[in-house]
Amino acid sequence: MSRLKTTHDVFSAIGEPKRRLLIEQLVIKEMTVNELVDIFDWSQPTVSKHLGVLKKVKIVSERKEGRFRYYRIQPDELRPIQEWMHQFEKYWGSTMDQLDNYLNQIQVKGIDSEH
Repeated sequence: MSRLKTTHDVFSAIGEPKRRLLIEQLVIKEMTVNELVDIFDWSQPTVSKHLGVLKKVKIVSERKEGRFRYYRIQPDELRPIQEWMHQFEKYWGSTMDQLDNYLNQIQVKGIDSEH
């Protein structure tokens, strides 16, 4: 069975944990490859390869300044993931409501037992 190319779409691209780490770092600020190499202690080719995939699906953009290339996140390109995840929010919301109710019950029982 052949592997799906990781440059196929946004979902495939973020499937790789190292690319997700790069995205998380680039959310903070734009950075050069060398800055990312220093942060993660990965080889330069590794960082460049993963940035290349993220660039291909347009999650990351590049700007040149002198001899440096700065990479930054294009947050709008992550919107398909948010839209896809939105369908599951109804499950998480009820779970959080149930947790809130449970914690309130514990608090009320705790207050009642003190009297």
